Amino acid sequence: MNKKIVFPAFFPTRLKEIVRSFALLSILWLLLILTVRLLELVINQYNHPVQSDLLSLLGWSWYADFIFWADYILICLPGFLLIGFLSLKAAKIFFKVLISLFIFTHILLISYFNTSLVLLGGDLFSYSRADIIHTVGASGGVNFLSIIILSGTLLLTVMFLMLVPKKIKLNIYVSVLVILFPLGAFFLEITNTPMLESDFTENLITNKSGHFYKSVYTHYNPEVYEIDIYSNSYIGTYHNNYSEAIFFEYVDEENFPFLHKVVGKDVLTPFFEPGEKKPDIVIILVEGLGRSFSNSGANLGSFTPFLDSLSTKGLYWKNFMSNGGRTFAVLPSILGSLPFGENGFMALSSKMPQQHSLINLLAYNGYRTSFYYGGDSDFDNMREYLELNKIDVIQDLESFSNGYKKLPAKNGFSWGYNDKEIFRNYLNTKLDDSTGKPELNILLTIASHSPFVTDEKQKYSALFENRMELLQFDEERKKRYRNYKDQYSSVLYADDAVRSFFRSYKKRKDFSNTIFIITGDHRIPEIPMSSKIDRYHVPLIIYSPLLKRTAEIASVSSHLDVAPSLFSFLKSNYNIKFPEVNSFIGHGLDTTRGFQNIHKIPLMQTKSAFIDFVMGEYHLNGKELYQLNSNLGESRIINNEKKEQMLKAFNDFKIKNKKMEEGAKLLPDSIMLKYSEQREVKGYRNTH
Repeated sequence: MNKKIVFPAFFPTRLKEIVRSFALLSILWLLLILTVRLLELVINQYNHPVQSDLLSLLGWSWYADFIFWADYILICLPGFLLIGFLSLKAAKIFFKVLISLFIFTHILLISYFNTSLVLLGGDLFSYSRADIIHTVGASGGVNFLSIIILSGTLLLTVMFLMLVPKKIKLNIYVSVLVILFPLGAFFLEITNTPMLESDFTENLITNKSGHFYKSVYTHYNPEVYEIDIYSNSYIGTYHNNYSEAIFFEYVDEENFPFLHKVVGKDVLTPFFEPGEKKPDIVIILVEGLGRSFSNSGANLGSFTPFLDSLSTKGLYWKNFMSNGGRTFAVLPSILGSLPFGENGFMALSSKMPQQHSLINLLAYNGYRTSFYYGGDSDFDNMREYLELNKIDVIQDLESFSNGYKKLPAKNGFSWGYNDKEIFRNYLNTKLDDSTGKPELNILLTIASHSPFVTDEKQKYSALFENRMELLQFDEERKKRYRNYKDQYSSVLYADDAVRSFFRSYKKRKDFSNTIFIITGDHRIPEIPMSSKIDRYHVPLIIYSPLLKRTAEIASVSSHLDVAPSLFSFLKSNYNIKFPEVNSFIGHGLDTTRGFQNIHKIPLMQTKSAFIDFVMGEYHLNGKELYQLNSNLGESRIINNEKKEQMLKAFNDFKIKNKKMEEGAKLLPDSIMLKYSEQREVKGYRNTH
């Protein structure tokens, strides 16, 4: 016998009250989000004024906020209904607490963006606790004023949610519409973001919480690959003759996904007059050095007068690229031409596969190797990477003796020693020419990093003002640039530190037999960026007294191409020995004077954002396609056929990258053993 299900008599009434309460609190949540957005744009216009129409920006911003609100309302609804049938009071309290915590976190995310001009995402969880504390502290930390503002905001939000619902009671039909309306938002949402004046303004209108939650979900539930790499339906590797003029001949892709025969093209020798003795190699990695404010044609004007001058005396690549949007990528890319893994190669930590690099292969060929840094080399796991490559000396934060000056502390934190002190420490501790051993020395600077403080603030602030005069900025442009006075002053400081370094180096006997390689690890993000590619656009200068001619090169290359070209040059001229196969993912530098790109270039923006890929004259950023111009500017285009080709090529790289991440080796043990020299790392770091 079937029994008829009988609902409690209060069910319809209770349901109406639940719907009314949820709808009202949802509307109040939306009003809070929109109000915070208005305040965000007002504050941003004060700190980072933009040329875009503010009403248009507000419209697009509120649109993004509405889409976010609609999505999360639908997520919150089932929980509210469930709790509401048990206790409506509990459901309302729970939702009010949820909204209050959201607004609090939302303002934190907005504050982070307003300070760093970078959207915070899942990369937060790719750093160690020590790295996060150090970064936050060195960037200014959480001061008393910010605590007061956040506490006051939380208090006002709670009061608003407690008092307003007592004054308003929604009609049931309006309440139902409020709940049903978000369903229509799915049909309103567009896949392409609006084409605004710059990458900065596109990030500005993005809902910061929406970006953060989506990025965190992706971080813990990685859906990085556009295709199933083990599926039989995989289309296969895509090759394009324009975008890849050089092909790798892979040896055993299943077991060694990146292992290939050496391309062997030496493009540097035509520019050099090699000596009989192996040259010293000095690699200077300038923190935050972006092409947008360095050398002729810089769209922000050049704030690196010495490097501009040096580039005319050497080989200068004006359309060069870093392979990471943060420092974590620079050492593996420029020293080892390595893939990334899931969160950057060095984040693999103890799981980093054995690899060849400039460090261990030059050591095998008789070089002494060293790394100099003013900060803590444990940051980003740099020390473990360097030690794996058997570097001879690591000089970092705790290796400096008395008499060296640190960067000024902010709220008790400092990154470490300033650039001039890093260079001075290097020149004071570098062995002289009498050792008979050639050297590979890597120097990573630190001063042009947030919070952009120097111990000569007045001097470089004055130089900043003078530089704007020399660049013939009008008063309106000067006013905009003064919003970033500390950033530009730190760039002028870094440039001046390199000038002093070269002035001292020229007095040394070994200067005449030294090759200097200078580039940026990435572009400073705290100055608004004009495009997606801007973050990676850095200069490359190769300078040496051994050069017999100079060149300005417009063809595109990246950090990944430095090691392959150096090895080819050294093999051609100095009988350097290295394997006939390697796992470098770069082909080598392109020295063509005109604009072209013969490389496929993967780019990792942050430790959790692997969405950028350059091939030929095109740049894939997520689902958006851009076309590059001869100055490495870009414009968004719609070309589905080209986008599909880019996706296939990018996925081909991701397949190999995934295999390595899951344990595939880069090199056979036999090759590693043959070309390795067992060495003890002699870092002068205190170990107490």
